[in-house]
Amino acid sequence: MEIKILQNQVDEWIKTIGVRYFNELTNMAMLTEEVGEVARIIARKYGEQSEKESDKSKDLGEELADVLFVTLCLANQTGVDLQAAFDKKMKVKTERDFDRHQNNEKLK
Repeated sequence: MEIKILQNQVDEWIKTIGVRYFNELTNMAMLTEEVGEVARIIARKYGEQSEKESDKSKDLGEELADVLFVTLCLANQTGVDLQAAFDKKMKVKTERDFDRHQNNEKLK
């Protein structure tokens, strides 16, 4: 699925169910909160922190979807075409890192 389709889907949801976008600063705070929830799951499930009983029911996919949703909201309300931005970023990374990682001894 193209990112533009996701942006449109989020925009339609906001307009029909969500009433309106939260302002950009509120969405930035929400994005930070959601990324923190992802970090908590990763640190406890894959890292060295011990997992609390209440953490065991947390769904990494759901939290990553929350991050994506708020990111799409921020893109919509600031006029960013995420598909174009992503395509551009992949081109830059591909050109810059063409053989960088293959030649990194730490990754072998």
